[in-house]
Amino acid sequence: MIIILLIGGFLRFYRFEEFVTFLNDQGRDAIILKRIITLEHLPAIGPPTSIGQVYLGPFYYYFIAPWLLIFRFNPIGPAFGVALFSLIYILVNYFIIKKLINKKTALLSSFFIAVSSVMIESARFSWNPNLLPLFTLLTIYFFIESLKTNRWYFYALTGAFLSFSIQLHYLALFLLFTIGIFYFYFLIKNFKNIKKILINYSILIFNFLFFTSPLLIFDLRHNFLNSKNFLNLLKNSGNSFSSKINNFFDSFYFLNYYSFNIFLNKFFVYFLIFLFFLSLFFVFKKNSPIKFFLFIFNLTILFMTLYSGPKHPHYFMILYPLYYVLIAYFLSFNLENFFGKILVFVFVAGFLFLNWQKYPYFRYHGSNQIKKAKKVADFLEKKIENKKFNFATWPVDFGEEPYLYFLELKNLRPASREKIEITNQMFVLCSKDPCQVINSPSWNISMFGKAKIDKIWKIEDLKIYKLIHEN
Repeated sequence: MIIILLIGGFLRFYRFEEFVTFLNDQGRDAIILKRIITLEHLPAIGPPTSIGQVYLGPFYYYFIAPWLLIFRFNPIGPAFGVALFSLIYILVNYFIIKKLINKKTALLSSFFIAVSSVMIESARFSWNPNLLPLFTLLTIYFFIESLKTNRWYFYALTGAFLSFSIQLHYLALFLLFTIGIFYFYFLIKNFKNIKKILINYSILIFNFLFFTSPLLIFDLRHNFLNSKNFLNLLKNSGNSFSSKINNFFDSFYFLNYYSFNIFLNKFFVYFLIFLFFLSLFFVFKKNSPIKFFLFIFNLTILFMTLYSGPKHPHYFMILYPLYYVLIAYFLSFNLENFFGKILVFVFVAGFLFLNWQKYPYFRYHGSNQIKKAKKVADFLEKKIENKKFNFATWPVDFGEEPYLYFLELKNLRPASREKIEITNQMFVLCSKDPCQVINSPSWNISMFGKAKIDKIWKIEDLKIYKLIHEN
């Protein structure tokens, strides 16, 4: 396990700063974290989802903010915190799976997590879904312990960590549904102890609502804006039966692709689905908690049929912890004989080889996004001359937040675009030719009014335009 941790740590921190992602989401988050630390603004909502403009809870911001302070407002701090928690996740997985299932499964699943390229990639930059595997596993662990012991504090922890998981990404809501089904079954099965069980359930619900309360209060104050957007998102996700069947198979297909970095034959994927659901009948009567992992995994895959959008890697963050444990569990049966050990060795070696192809820091130069953003901001500081200014980028989807973060550290904030504040100068960062800064189709630029180009500079691979008003 020490060797696995060392490998996992090396793969997460090797050439870390050079390859850290610092794009629009990270720049936006860094600004919010900085304002939390300085007590300028304490948000009640978290980041918005990429589609549907549904806001998450603020847990991620408050949880990761201390790392920005520890690193003296260098945005590599939150990324370092995420990487460290990813390393802790490997260790937590080992102890939890060793306790719940067995040591062989714990070691194998920890190895998969340590070298999995999708796990490593998510560990090497700051983003709210990247913490989800750790919180998913802890939520499931506290849930299993609550059923085994019926102790109130495990229910309290389940409620809290379920809230944290959902605030990291809304796809963790599928955990809420699956866990709810188990608790309902547990209540029916142990109806004689209904009073104690209902008390424990009340503790769980209270804790869940308490830690979700900032988002709930925000929704109440804004006429259920968040809830309405979320329901609209579900309505537009495809309601036909055939589309749900396709979503089901696509979800499992892409889960395998991201987990193993290989395009499997679709018929083989369908066969795997059949095996996973068939295995429910064999583990149902087992006392081993593996049945909880298998049930939650299968039910979550089924619930994902509700979402018909693109299947990005981070959408499966609640499934990776379950999938790697299940694969390790089934492989562990082969360690009882010589040929089985060879089979497991070949599988593990193949897994490592496939994931090795996705480690860019061994082959390429990093983009040094943090250094680049800081260098551009340092250059702009001199040109702004401590005067009020407007700011925009071209193309529109070229993120401006990383540069605005470093400008904010220098107490240079652009005029408010929302309030349509117009100054005497505008700076436009352009990453693509032709740079349409005059008569631009972008409202972010054209809102400045009739303008002419005063100066053009080039720094790194960017062009910087200074616009002034025409006389």
